[in-house]
Amino acid sequence: MDLEELKAQALEYWEIAVEYLSFLPAWFLSTRVEPLLEQQARKIRGMPGTLRIVVAFLRRMEWLFFVIFLGVAYVLTSAVGWPEKNYLIYGVMLLAGAWLLISVVSHAIRSRFVGRIFTVIVWVFVAASILGIVDDVATILDGVGFTVGAVRISVLSVLQMLVFVGGLLWIAVHAGDFFDRRVQKVEELTPSLRVLLGKIIRIALVVLAVMVAMQALSIDLTALTVLSGAVGVGIGFGLQKVVSNFISGMIILLDQSIKPGDTITLGETFGWIRELRARFVSVVTRDGREYLIPNEDFITTQVINWSFSDKYVRLDVPFGVSYDADPHQVIDIAIEAAASVDRVVATYRRPVCWMTEFGDSSINFLLRFWIEDPQRGLTNIRGKVMLALWDAFKESGIKIPFPHREVIMKTPVTVTSTEPQS
Repeated sequence: MDLEELKAQALEYWEIAVEYLSFLPAWFLSTRVEPLLEQQARKIRGMPGTLRIVVAFLRRMEWLFFVIFLGVAYVLTSAVGWPEKNYLIYGVMLLAGAWLLISVVSHAIRSRFVGRIFTVIVWVFVAASILGIVDDVATILDGVGFTVGAVRISVLSVLQMLVFVGGLLWIAVHAGDFFDRRVQKVEELTPSLRVLLGKIIRIALVVLAVMVAMQALSIDLTALTVLSGAVGVGIGFGLQKVVSNFISGMIILLDQSIKPGDTITLGETFGWIRELRARFVSVVTRDGREYLIPNEDFITTQVINWSFSDKYVRLDVPFGVSYDADPHQVIDIAIEAAASVDRVVATYRRPVCWMTEFGDSSINFLLRFWIEDPQRGLTNIRGKVMLALWDAFKESGIKIPFPHREVIMKTPVTVTSTEPQS
């Protein structure tokens, strides 16, 4: 080994030593600064996505300080002029900075699996670019593949397609969410129209992203006719319910038969609609359960929409009083008692009370009243009205009779034998 080779090797060892000496103070400084900054960052409220990125960045502060120290070392060595070739410091600085950015961006992706794939692909590309071996790696990846007809499929083309299509779909989905949130804030539109416009925008952006990706990758769309025919057959057999629910969801949004906030009854389920999705409708019941009902059920079965045309719902409470009471007084007392309950509508649609029949033990009446918030429950408001009736009748001396039953107990007759005993 000659003198020049020893000198070059010594310079490499010196640059490696500088990198180690730069990482140790960076790690020590990050252990002191990171907890303080993260404590302040935790005070961010209402922006979970931003908080996630900020915390991911703060937990990698050692890499930031490492890049800064390497940058200072690179500037100093370049200014002094020794060593003449400080490429190793420069390359490690770029790799560390790239790793910091890629790691933070990957944590912004909610799917851990997609985030890991993004990290590996982007890191390999950036590292190859910094090391200047992109063409060599591309040649190796392009050499591994096979040919189908006039189309060649290689590892490189598949990776390019995944990165390009994945990036465009990610942009399309997030752009659709952004426009959807904007549309939901437009007060001039009905709730059903807001949901419909949001879904149309999302679907249009995704389709546009796929079309752009195919055109950019020089994929002949006419070659997909066979694939589209196979997909059509698959839809006819296996995806029939999925497509049916999707079309039913569009029909529901167009005819506005139900909308978010409506109170409905479907079979045994009573609750209010929280959200309309492409495949199902989210219905929340009074006990806190959330039912995900397929859209097709709202088209093919009977649905009671308590707030379809207006928000008012009528409830009935039957009761009976003693024959000693004055029916006219009972009607007035019942109406005033119902109107005194807070949830009962007492102005626009006042309660009414009608005498229905002369019963065996009582005079029977039917009290009818209206409420405008059925999502808050029906049984509880009926109970409050019944308690108000009880208190009002008790105060006025009106009795609520109950049927009497007379039970006659017959004692069995004991027969005494008259035959002589032997």
